[in-house]
Amino acid sequence: MRTVRKSWTTYTLGVAAMAALLLSTACDSGGTDNGKSPTASGTPGATGSPTPSGTPSASGTDPAGGGGTASPSRSQGGGSTGVAACNDNDLAIDTSGWRQDSGQHLLITATNFTDKACTLYHYPYVRFGTEIGAPFGAAESKPQAVATIGPKEKAYAGVFLFKAGQQTWTATSFSLGYQDRALNSNKDVAPLDIRLSDEVGSLSVGPSPWVTYWNTDLRAVEDFLFRSGKS
Repeated sequence: MRTVRKSWTTYTLGVAAMAALLLSTACDSGGTDNGKSPTASGTPGATGSPTPSGTPSASGTDPAGGGGTASPSRSQGGGSTGVAACNDNDLAIDTSGWRQDSGQHLLITATNFTDKACTLYHYPYVRFGTEIGAPFGAAESKPQAVATIGPKEKAYAGVFLFKAGQQTWTATSFSLGYQDRALNSNKDVAPLDIRLSDEVGSLSVGPSPWVTYWNTDLRAVEDFLFRSGKS
């Protein structure tokens, strides 16, 4: 807001003029800006979270700021307001590989077969065969946004199985668990046993497999698996 200032008229009559001048000087010295109005700092408007590119796309909602009506957006790690975490009852799981691959990688595809959106947080808990220990870890492959998938939409996670020359063992099934909003949550929840697809059949598993984060962009998963230098 601009400051309204009053100007004093200088009188030319002896002492009265001097008194008026002194009074004018005193008033001016008490000002805050010497003629410059203060600049008000505006409140920054809310901006939407980035949305990943690629197919298939995912939908979700996030509050776009501290007040007003929420607008659709998704943010990494933030989740989607009003959208529950996905669980076994929401998803159909399929497994596949890649042509011209030496069997070192596995693709896990999760399809939402319900009529409501859900969110796949962080990365899946994966164990192979009859393992009952802790699931193996994830590579730093965080996507631009959490994987919120609507009806019939898909999300993907890639698994690196072994390095050339490593000793391996054969697995024909695996188990899958899902996290909630908090990272590393739900580790005590019993995972779902899943049979590998006929296309895959069985897997050779090395001593230190790892998994990517969930991502709605299949190409991003493939890029990380084959071009990250971590395979």
